[in-house]
Amino acid sequence: QVQLVESGGGSVQAGDSLRLSCAASGRTFNGNTMGWFRQAPGKEREFVAARSWSGYRIQYADSVKGRFTISRDNGKNSVFLQMNSLKPEDTAVYYCAADGQSGSFQLDPQRYEYWGQGTQVTVSS
Repeated sequence: QVQLVESGGGSVQAGDSLRLSCAASGRTFNGNTMGWFRQAPGKEREFVAARSWSGYRIQYADSVKGRFTISRDNGKNSVFLQMNSLKPEDTAVYYCAADGQSGSFQLDPQRYEYWGQGTQVTVSS
């Protein structure tokens, strides 16, 4: 059984930082893109960041460029999201996801096969 488990969410003030972690088990994602998405109340799930297995391809949503950094530890089957200069509009449930197709690089959440349960990030002004 494949599982993705996120951790690191919390409640912070605007301008603070958080680091989200996602550990995968049940299979390895060598060759697969992993990414982060978020969903705020009343809104659709949206792309935040994605990183290919090699790191050759990395993409961020415009709203987080320069503030968020996605990284991976392929040996530990994990992906991370360093979030700096947090803003109230970053408040959402954050999900990590893994593309089930090796070599694919997608930003559409519907193309991701595996999902974590989500971790809440709340940023107050």
